[in-house]
Amino acid sequence: MSTYTTDKASPFTRAVVNSMRKLYPEALADKSFDNTGLLLEAPFDPIRRQMNSVLLTVDLTKAVADEAIENNHCVVVAYHPIIFKGLKSLTLADSQQQSLLRLALEGISVYSPHTAVDAAPGGLGDWLADILTGTLSEPEPATKTAKQPEPASPVTDSSDDQPSKPLEDPFLEKDVQEKTPKQELQRMSLARSYSRPTYPNHKEKEKEQPDLAPSSASHKRTVIHPVTGVEGFSNAGMGRLVTFTNPQPLTHLIERIARGVGNPKGFPVAIPQSRQVEDIHITTAAICAGSGGSVLKAVDADLLFTGELSHHEALAATERGASVVTLFHSNTERGFLHSVMKEKLASVLREEWERVRTEERNEGVDGEGWEEALEDEGVLVEVSERDRDPFGIVILQSEQVGRPITGAKG
Repeated sequence: MSTYTTDKASPFTRAVVNSMRKLYPEALADKSFDNTGLLLEAPFDPIRRQMNSVLLTVDLTKAVADEAIENNHCVVVAYHPIIFKGLKSLTLADSQQQSLLRLALEGISVYSPHTAVDAAPGGLGDWLADILTGTLSEPEPATKTAKQPEPASPVTDSSDDQPSKPLEDPFLEKDVQEKTPKQELQRMSLARSYSRPTYPNHKEKEKEQPDLAPSSASHKRTVIHPVTGVEGFSNAGMGRLVTFTNPQPLTHLIERIARGVGNPKGFPVAIPQSRQVEDIHITTAAICAGSGGSVLKAVDADLLFTGELSHHEALAATERGASVVTLFHSNTERGFLHSVMKEKLASVLREEWERVRTEERNEGVDGEGWEEALEDEGVLVEVSERDRDPFGIVILQSEQVGRPITGAKG
């Protein structure tokens, strides 16, 4: 007869945790602020046993929690810790705690590797360096910055006899505008056309043939802040400093970054005011995933490539003659889950799950539920389809100065 086990997680959860620790030991993490490891250990319920599957995500949001529950995943590996500081309570009033409580109820555990992935050799820092030092399969473009368009002429009504046609509000869907009373649409429209927020598309990138050969440009690579004393993990640490054998056009690096992280529609670039993007060449580049301010602040490099810098950090860099490329915080991290972690974890997990199954059987674990769980030899690792950075890019597609959106004449 199956029994509800309140003092143990599922055996597959143990295999996942062991696998993550083999790939990204918690000893590599920056414990001065970070909170890595098994953050939620859900008890095993043989009656409601989850699939032998792992869901990878950067952030554990409500949408990702829904995804994990709907697809019966056993473990969520969330790169960012959903718990950073000590909790005095766990309530449904807090959205993050609500996600944790819902996952625990479903028997789903949560593991966070965070800065251990940043520091590991072949981890996030090296993946970003591989992108920056990659080369495109076709000749790299002699990219030029686009000329600024001439200001659009104001829209005028050439006929006082014809009623004005209402202008569309660029931030309302068309069907919403049609259903909304005109008196509620009394703000001025600039007759602009904007895209919906866009995000890097890693799914499409996975389907395409790779067009960026990683780490193929001649260079030297060093760790900015080494982490030592972790057996089997030499050359570990936070941040990477790349020194190119031959200076690289900044435009080429921008193109490599775009190709490597899912072709975002745009991202912030900061350069000294006295220079043009197409005239800048880069010999040294300092790299850090996520928020790079503390890791990169003392580094003298031509380029800072990171997820985000504060206004004053970016300004200080450009004032001393450096350039900055940022992608929004998690857009420097999410592609790694698709490109590297998914396959690495699946490979290690298959071996570890076989070892755990054998070990559990040798210990003679009682209960039909446990035996059924151990009979399932399948392993699946997936990347969340709902995880995304909070910020998207809204693109201005056309611009005209217009009238009030109700079309009322003054």
